[in-house]
Amino acid sequence: MFITKKHLSRRATLKGLGVSVALPLLDAMLPAATALAATAAVPRTRSGFFYLPHGAIMDNTPLGKEVDAWTPSGEGEGFTLNKIMKPLDKYKQQLISFAHLENAASAGSVHTLNPATWLSAVRPDSSQSGAHMATTLDQLIAAKLGQDTTLPSLELSSETTIQSASGGGYYSTTLSFRDDHTPLPMEYNPRKVFLQLFGEGDTDAERALISRQTSSILDLIDDRTKSLRKQVGAADQHVMDSYLDTIREIERRLEKAKERDLSAINLPDAPAGELDKFEDQVNMMFDLIALAYQANLTRVASYMMVAEGTARAYTHLGVSDGFHAVSHHANLPDRLVKLTNIQTWHMQQFAKFVDKLAATPDGDGSLLDHSLLMYGSNMSNSDRHNNYPLPIILVGGANGKLKGGKHIVPAENTPVANLHLTVLNMLGIPQDKFSNSTGLLAGV
Repeated sequence: MFITKKHLSRRATLKGLGVSVALPLLDAMLPAATALAATAAVPRTRSGFFYLPHGAIMDNTPLGKEVDAWTPSGEGEGFTLNKIMKPLDKYKQQLISFAHLENAASAGSVHTLNPATWLSAVRPDSSQSGAHMATTLDQLIAAKLGQDTTLPSLELSSETTIQSASGGGYYSTTLSFRDDHTPLPMEYNPRKVFLQLFGEGDTDAERALISRQTSSILDLIDDRTKSLRKQVGAADQHVMDSYLDTIREIERRLEKAKERDLSAINLPDAPAGELDKFEDQVNMMFDLIALAYQANLTRVASYMMVAEGTARAYTHLGVSDGFHAVSHHANLPDRLVKLTNIQTWHMQQFAKFVDKLAATPDGDGSLLDHSLLMYGSNMSNSDRHNNYPLPIILVGGANGKLKGGKHIVPAENTPVANLHLTVLNMLGIPQDKFSNSTGLLAGV
């Protein structure tokens, strides 16, 4: 039987004997003679924030442009990427780089504030006990765009973010704060991430069996939640709010999980745990993000590709010293070459992820066409531990909102918060202000 332009709900499911199976996006879900962009089936924009510590080799060492491996040149068709960004060359018309961005929130902190302030642009209040900063950009997006997915957001890293060189506190170990007081841990065990996304069990068969076996337990949770609501008095509501919110969030995720349609995805078995080869570990996390985007399990991801202050050596690049040690290059040519090679390698891994998104169909385009990705660091010259100018790029189509092929040069010392404000507006989350922003970035 063929159905041509017979309008079906995007949420239509096949039901029977207690089973509900979501349908993929079908032509029949689009009203006759209606463009995709004018329907509820229009692809949603995914966003991703990809962080590399220890800055980039730019034109801010005593050797100047001679060693600058980051800053591109030209505009439009003449837009030319430098060595570190060269792996993204085929996507340069979907790429914007920026000069003169500054994050005063992390100034003078060496490593301790860099990760958390990258997406907040807010200096933590050290006079307060515990974590005290602000909601980060990714979590503002998740609060608006992530509530109808199984996971509002993903927070990942390639290794433990607790590093002695960075201080190991609230602000050096995560990119993401849900609110002023709630830092979100960055998960570096790919097995845990996989099970979080796709459910318990190592194979499809095991996951299906566990799902059937746990249905009665979920009902019990629901009953207890309803009973508890009746027992709690008004005076105790503030104590129970967090608990009940957690229960509601679990219930919401479980309901959304029932709607997952993974039929078009070649889902691997669950990984065993942290991988021995660092390259495999880095790429596994990128693959999990791509799968989560493709299955619409989340639309927001933040990924520390390596920890702030890491002592990790890159022996596969011929670099036996740790990344942090090499970042103190003292303007020595051989160390600058090593550091450039490390930064280029990470860009190469990011480019593989971009390749995967570009090759994955999504509605009337690809996942890359419907994504807005931010890649960069909250440090500039790592030998000086300074935070100006920051190396940051945007990549993707952002559902037609991002027009690349350019290097934007705003006024000197432009707050990085201007970029964050611009990203929010590009994603349809209009704001008048973000931290110390002074306005939108022109030309984005």
